Amino acid sequence: MLASLISARRRVLVAALGAALVAPAVLAQAPAPIRIAMIEGLSGPIANTGEAVYRNLVWATERVNARGGVKLPGGNRPLLIERFDSKGQTEEALSALRSAVDRGISIVTQGNSSAAASGLIEAINKHNEREPARQMLFLNYSAVDPALTNEKCSYWHFRFDAHADMRMTALMSVLREDKQLKNIYLIGQDYSFGQAVLREGRSQLAAQRPDIRIVGEELHPMARVKDFLPYAAKIKASGAQAVLTGNWGNDLTLLVKAAREVGFDGTFYTFYGNALGAPAAMGEAGIGKVIAVADWFPNVPTRESEAFYQSFRQRFPNPADDYVHMRMQLMVESLAQAIERAGAAGPVNAATIASQLEKAEVTLAGQTARMRAADHQFQQPLAVAVMDRQGAPGVKFDVEGSGYGFRVIRNLAPQQAEQPHRCNMIRP
Repeated sequence: MLASLISARRRVLVAALGAALVAPAVLAQAPAPIRIAMIEGLSGPIANTGEAVYRNLVWATERVNARGGVKLPGGNRPLLIERFDSKGQTEEALSALRSAVDRGISIVTQGNSSAAASGLIEAINKHNEREPARQMLFLNYSAVDPALTNEKCSYWHFRFDAHADMRMTALMSVLREDKQLKNIYLIGQDYSFGQAVLREGRSQLAAQRPDIRIVGEELHPMARVKDFLPYAAKIKASGAQAVLTGNWGNDLTLLVKAAREVGFDGTFYTFYGNALGAPAAMGEAGIGKVIAVADWFPNVPTRESEAFYQSFRQRFPNPADDYVHMRMQLMVESLAQAIERAGAAGPVNAATIASQLEKAEVTLAGQTARMRAADHQFQQPLAVAVMDRQGAPGVKFDVEGSGYGFRVIRNLAPQQAEQPHRCNMIRP
């Protein structure tokens, strides 16, 4: 009895020692992930936009990893998103970039601030000149100041969103057909993107609808205004029939909520009016009155698009998490494609990935897009949609459980949205 007990204990000890010896070997064989630093506002007044980005990027990397990861000659490697909180501030974004460098991360992604994106482009340009052995790439999914792929274009920066002038062109294709519109109010956030939206709005209105009178134009501090009632009161008092704005996050939600409270019943032509609380804030008053432009909407009327959206909702069933971005999915697919092609050609580093990324062309859920090598501006379809009650024709899906969704009223093919560039890119 004692002998058998000792023998059993001996077998357990041997097994445990064997496991202890095998475990490090197994861990050593596990492929190291390709890490991507997401630098975004994850705290403060725009935290909801940062968290929406994180969900999208995680879902995109999960798709790549589910099919085995990125295929490289030395073995497949998964993608991994690492979070860095910029608190919505440019200086904090630059501090996060330094932390990413210290951790040995060579791929950075950011978007919810053109001011931060501009700072990151400049910092990465300098870093890559100073440390060619540790060069970095910057993938931009939402910072849409046109200058970033024009005067400030960089070999190391790739933009996957349509820039503000492209979005304005799509929005104007609908606005110019509103023959009843005679007076409009322009309002935006007071930084490079908001200024660019108002500047292009003035330009395109003058060219396409010179009969429309701009009855007010205003820039306000970004993410610092808590009460938009004074702004809404001025909009109503101006006699404006419509508002044109590039506002996003709480700056848009609070604006449309205030407009509703003062009784403004005009149309909102927006860049981002299709989510993050704006439809719920407007409610019934927004039906037929809130118009948004995007690279994709959940109610794009195709089976592939519907399956794509339902897959996202299965992954994130909470209505508050309902903000899916097609462009972010295409961005990660483009990156995976570029890394695989770079690996097939030789060593994988920022420079070789960039050389392949500027030739990327990807298709997902029926959406096909390509990177334009001359300025690193993604070329993709754009759509314009109008808010309506869920269940109305063309509105199968609502937004964030609000009971309101967006019906697509205009589709632009990539070549219709494409615009000339002013980039004079310096290549390594």
